Amino acid sequence: MLSNKEIICPKNLLDKAHKKKGVKVGIVNAGKPLPMLSIQDAVKKNLIEPIFIGDEKEIMKCANDLEWDISNYDIIHEPIENNTAPIAAKLASEGKIKIIVKGHIHTDVLMKEVLKREYNLLGKTRLSHIWHMTLEKEDKPLIITDGALNVLPNVKTKMHILKNVINFSNRIGISKPKIAILSATEEILDSIPSSKDAEELTKLAIKENLNADVFGPLALDNSISKKSALIKGIKNNVAGMADVLLVPSVETGNGLVKMLIYFCGACAAGVVVGGKVPVVITSRSDEATARLASIAAAVVALD
Repeated sequence: MLSNKEIICPKNLLDKAHKKKGVKVGIVNAGKPLPMLSIQDAVKKNLIEPIFIGDEKEIMKCANDLEWDISNYDIIHEPIENNTAPIAAKLASEGKIKIIVKGHIHTDVLMKEVLKREYNLLGKTRLSHIWHMTLEKEDKPLIITDGALNVLPNVKTKMHILKNVINFSNRIGISKPKIAILSATEEILDSIPSSKDAEELTKLAIKENLNADVFGPLALDNSISKKSALIKGIKNNVAGMADVLLVPSVETGNGLVKMLIYFCGACAAGVVVGGKVPVVITSRSDEATARLASIAAAVVALD
């Protein structure tokens, strides 16, 4: 049942990212093969200019193994893994890097530094994570949010997630995204709190005149399948045509994304948005292609 399909980086995302060439990026605890390979790919695509943070000896060894001359790029020597995150956050706060990319470091260690007020990296909205999912090179993406950062968001947090994903959708060329507020049902039931949240979010989106078609609650089937929506008699601008799935919890989002990756061979480009610098927090098991796509997504997310 597991897919053997080759993961393909989406052309649309790369094309959008190419418009912002040579962005300065900090690689947090660089010096492991997969992060170095994805950075090399991003440099070859002329997307970024890296600053490597980590053990210089390990970084140079990885570069040599890849037959990659990195003598023109800065290396900040820091052999202790957890000490690399504060360096990256400080560089970002000083405007010396525009994107933070997670290397071989735990996500919570990195994000704890990004969230510290001393670095002034927080924006007007709460940080949230976006997955840009595609199967083929020319695919229209399915965006899933938040499947990595906000664990069990309340309505207020979901509004931040909603505003962040509208902004990102605009940046990739979706001028008015169709956003399904996901639940286990399309009915509003007291026994399913996410359905009540979805109802409230739908009303708030209209009240705040957000530049998106927002509707919920919708179950997964009638969010993405016109046939399912038709059979169930659901008629609105989102049902069966969603560009974005706003999930009720991190477990839902994480499960959806991992299923698409492992069962369908999807390319998952993930990025944390809402702050003053995008943050790429790929899993240590992610393929280099998905890491490249995530870096491209972060470049697109830049102001």
